[in-house]
Amino acid sequence: MNSESPETYINHPTWGLLYRISMVDENQELFTTLYAQRLFFVVTTEAKAMKFQPIGRTEARMMLENRMRTLRRSGPPQEYDQLQSVFQRTFQ
Repeated sequence: MNSESPETYINHPTWGLLYRISMVDENQELFTTLYAQRLFFVVTTEAKAMKFQPIGRTEARMMLENRMRTLRRSGPPQEYDQLQSVFQRTFQ
């Protein structure tokens, strides 16, 4: 997974294609189901394995809000603007 890529997809064994919303922490990224965007997963990359942790919409929203705060303080403005756009499309 590449944090620079604007669009990243992975295949979940049960839910099919997942769309990457954002990196949320070291080796952790937030994904959602491609079409409905109602199911959210934190995907942790460890060595050669991926771990899928389902989370609720509210928790996913809070994770993105925290990431946006971090980017607003110390991240590249372009990355913040992109994430804000994704946030608005996903949660509003």
